[in-house]
Amino acid sequence: MFGSVLDAIVFFALTNSIVGWATLKFNFKWLCGVYSLAGLSIASVELYEISANAFSRPLEIPLNPMPFESYLRIDALSIFMSLTFILIGFFVTAYSIRFIESEGGAPLYYTSLLLMIAGMIGVVSAGDFFTFFIFWELMCISSYVLVSFRRQHWEPVEAGMKYLIMSSAGSAAILFALSLLYGLAGTLDFIRLADAMVNSRDIWIYAILMLTLLGFGVKSAIVPLHTWLPDAYSAAPSPISAILSGVVTETGIYALCRVLLTIFISLRAEWSMILAVLSIITMTFGNIVALLQVDLKRLLAYSSIGHIGYMLAGVATGTPLGLTGALLHIFNHALMKGNSFLCAGAFIYRIGGRRLDEIAGAGRRMPATATALGISLFALTGMPPLNGFISELTIFTSTIQAGMAWLGVCIILNSAISAGYVLRVIRALLQSTNEGESADIKEAPIVMLLPILLMAALVLLFGVWPDPALKLAMKAASTLVLKG
Repeated sequence: MFGSVLDAIVFFALTNSIVGWATLKFNFKWLCGVYSLAGLSIASVELYEISANAFSRPLEIPLNPMPFESYLRIDALSIFMSLTFILIGFFVTAYSIRFIESEGGAPLYYTSLLLMIAGMIGVVSAGDFFTFFIFWELMCISSYVLVSFRRQHWEPVEAGMKYLIMSSAGSAAILFALSLLYGLAGTLDFIRLADAMVNSRDIWIYAILMLTLLGFGVKSAIVPLHTWLPDAYSAAPSPISAILSGVVTETGIYALCRVLLTIFISLRAEWSMILAVLSIITMTFGNIVALLQVDLKRLLAYSSIGHIGYMLAGVATGTPLGLTGALLHIFNHALMKGNSFLCAGAFIYRIGGRRLDEIAGAGRRMPATATALGISLFALTGMPPLNGFISELTIFTSTIQAGMAWLGVCIILNSAISAGYVLRVIRALLQSTNEGESADIKEAPIVMLLPILLMAALVLLFGVWPDPALKLAMKAASTLVLKG
């Protein structure tokens, strides 16, 4: 119906309720998680099988029952983003098997998680704006459910409501922009829109551009549209925080890349400067406010805002190198920040708190988790030979190449600022404490620890050997440039 990758994920999502019945009846608490892993594994195999054809020539899959000549268009950019979504989704799902074991509601959790992944893959595979918006809303609605999953507590409910209201406002702006585009061009097909708008300087185009930046800016948490993010990331279950920070927010960056370089190429000078200014504001605000946090998850949340600023800098250049850097940083950030939140979840699982003073000294009792967190945090600062260094260096180089050296200087300064809060976390983990207070603390269960260690290994691997990810990012960026 939607292509083999999406069909596999949607099927496993919708049948999770049946598996949930068996979970309740036979008390197999792990069954929904293992079933979801099987679905993601099948989807990854299907993605690999279509990738060779999609890299040489985009695949078009018509969605005949839907209006507006809707179809999926799978190209190198779609493959790159889908690979990132499935990879992070696999680690998060494996980690969740033990993490939410005592929560209850596993069928709803895994169904929502799989539907959110399906929504993201649908967004990056859409060939027209109508299909894009349908999958965008699927992604958003699933994420609302997951943020407020622990509905017996006030914090997740409040954060979920705030996220719902702000994200719905952003979706409304996108829908309004979509309506205006259809009125002007008579089509929602991305390729036809590119042809129709190639030389357009109509006043309505500027209005559509601003609505687009507003709508996608909310989901991307671009300052000042970021206020939902710290509450949502800190209140959501840690594996959900990992996937939200790792890939859901970055889907907004993808949308900006796709729409700006397809539809608004004639306004490149205007949106390039707007994004550059927003990039500086976003990265500086995120990193400075992160310095002031005493809650580990809120610290990581504000750090995510800072890294959105780095990605915006790459997009702002509008060059192949800048887009390569932005896309590569999406992939690297998914690993770095996703793993950081999983490590935070491991500390919460064993200690029951997430404040820096509550996890003080935990690194001495949980050395594997602390080491993995240290690797991920130092990668976020751009320290070689970790993967964050490669993507941040690529973005910095692109700003020099594009004649925006002032933007590159801001990236370097913000990387230095980010080292401040990283060292605060490391200091808290390693400080000495009373032996009696930490005697009962031990490493997280192996089912949770294994994804953490594997993601830390990938952070190291793609820092030492970045070629595979870099080549995929270059192919994905060339798709945008050719369209632009």
